[in-house]
Amino acid sequence: MHKYRIGSNKTCANYLLCLIFVLFSSTGYAAEQASQKTTTEKLEDLKKEVLSVNRDLFILEEDLLFPASTQLAVYFSVDVGQFFELDSVKLKIDDKQVTHYLYTQNDIDALHRGAIQKLFLGNLSVGKHQIVAVILGIGPHKREYRKAIAFDFDKGTDAKALEIQIRDDESKLQPKLNVVVW
Repeated sequence: MHKYRIGSNKTCANYLLCLIFVLFSSTGYAAEQASQKTTTEKLEDLKKEVLSVNRDLFILEEDLLFPASTQLAVYFSVDVGQFFELDSVKLKIDDKQVTHYLYTQNDIDALHRGAIQKLFLGNLSVGKHQIVAVILGIGPHKREYRKAIAFDFDKGTDAKALEIQIRDDESKLQPKLNVVVW
């Protein structure tokens, strides 16, 4: 006889049932995980499709609201450091103020890293127009500084894009405004 006794046949059957249960439940869990991965992948694909449709709708909305024949976009960029600390910008088109923007430190940091801000996107009739940009901030010698630029342009039947640039002027030791037509 054996020194150690496992138990009755009933105990062995219970162990065997437990072992079978563990094996089947783990294979069921693996199948469930595979099913979840497929569901997760399906959700990711669906998210991508929704983002694509959203982008297409945004482009379509811009085309409908701002057709190329009347569209004007005005952008703003900064390349200053020594002579000017930006605070705000105002933009007028044909003596009508269309935007005023007050900058946060994060906005200024982004502009200094090369970001270009879309100041205005709107409709404008064909013909002669004028934009006036006024910048406010701290200039040389830590004094309040205000500078403006006026730019006359002809709006044709195509979309028009302008960029207002602030640059350091080393020769005059102050910031310089410039308008570039894209």
